[in-house]
Amino acid sequence: TMDKGVLAAVRRFPQRSLEIRRLAIADGAFRSLCGDFGEAEDALARWSHAPSEQAASRKCEYSILVEELASEISAIVEDRFRAESLER
Repeated sequence: TMDKGVLAAVRRFPQRSLEIRRLAIADGAFRSLCGDFGEAEDALARWSHAPSEQAASRKCEYSILVEELASEISAIVEDRFRAESLER
């Protein structure tokens, strides 16, 4: 079965699904990054529905974290995709 974090990354970047899956199989650090991304997305969803005053600032923190992790994933995938395109 596909790792939950990898699935979250594929949902975010469907056009790079194959590259994300291949990288996740080959690279433990990338797989871990996807895991962090999935957990941050889950936390953002939880805080988005929480009624407390603290929720607004938590929601803000997690939405920033989600975007930072997404850019990191995207940069790694695009670098790998470019490298593979040059090798052909």
